[in-house]
Amino acid sequence: MKKSEYLLKSFINAAGVFIYVSAVAWLMFNSQNIFGKDENFLIPLFVLMLFVISALITGLLILGKPIHLYLSGFKKEAFILLFSTLGWLILLTAVVVVFLLYNSLAKAING
Repeated sequence: MKKSEYLLKSFINAAGVFIYVSAVAWLMFNSQNIFGKDENFLIPLFVLMLFVISALITGLLILGKPIHLYLSGFKKEAFILLFSTLGWLILLTAVVVVFLLYNSLAKAING
């Protein structure tokens, strides 16, 4: 594979993580509307199970192909894919931070 193909694959992986995390964040943000205000044993159980599943899904999206490449002898390509994915994740996180700062600043200016 060419380096540009690894960059595209890393972007797709990072975008998948971003979309998945966004969906989980939306679920957590709206959990009281969806599940109600009742507190019982099932809510912490659900949150912890979601945490474990999320770790697996994001781990597979970020580490799955690089580990496969590394074990197949494509060590340089594995590191390119891994660190490209990390770079995309950092960039997407920075975009979120910029939006948060912009919204915070807009609220402060508008009162």
